[in-house]
Amino acid sequence: MTTAKDLFIIAMNPEHSVGQGDLSLALAGAELIDLAGAGAVVVEGDRIVPGEPAAPDDRLMRAAAGGLVRETPYERVEDWLWRRGEDLAATYQAALEEDGELTQKRTGRLSFGSDRVQPADTPARSRAAGRWKENEPVLTALASAVGIGDGQADEEPGFDDETVTIVVAAVHDSLMELEAVRQRRSIENAAFANVWRGP
Repeated sequence: MTTAKDLFIIAMNPEHSVGQGDLSLALAGAELIDLAGAGAVVVEGDRIVPGEPAAPDDRLMRAAAGGLVRETPYERVEDWLWRRGEDLAATYQAALEEDGELTQKRTGRLSFGSDRVQPADTPARSRAAGRWKENEPVLTALASAVGIGDGQADEEPGFDDETVTIVVAAVHDSLMELEAVRQRRSIENAAFANVWRGP
């Protein structure tokens, strides 16, 4: 399992309500941190410098490694988050369902009630829960960024690894940018509705 999969499993807890866009950005950050941990990339300043071509066991991480920009000037961390993060939460959901890590849970009393996915009772779920219970710093920081936890988003401890610090900060910046886009759209939609409504 990877940090991104652990984060996705934690986010599936019914107590948490995380937007797909927010989660996708955080998942892309988790992938980048894991790639750096495996030596597949080095973050220099705000640029992602690829290392040796990597072939991780995990297919989603292979896809992430395969999508690295290998020409100079290398990709900025924030650009990676937006590009790799596009629909990434849906990609993880599909992959985990295919692997039997997620199951459908009916939430209505009737048989045609709406479906919701939940983590299956697997070793992967236990591992994610264990990391979460131990307050593993990277997982906790990324989860906190998307609103999971005790509101510690602005209280992460300093990381020993500069790459982790850079990526977590970029995730926060991207999430703020996403929220700004949402607010702008909301204002524009309200103004448009008022035009149609008339005086």
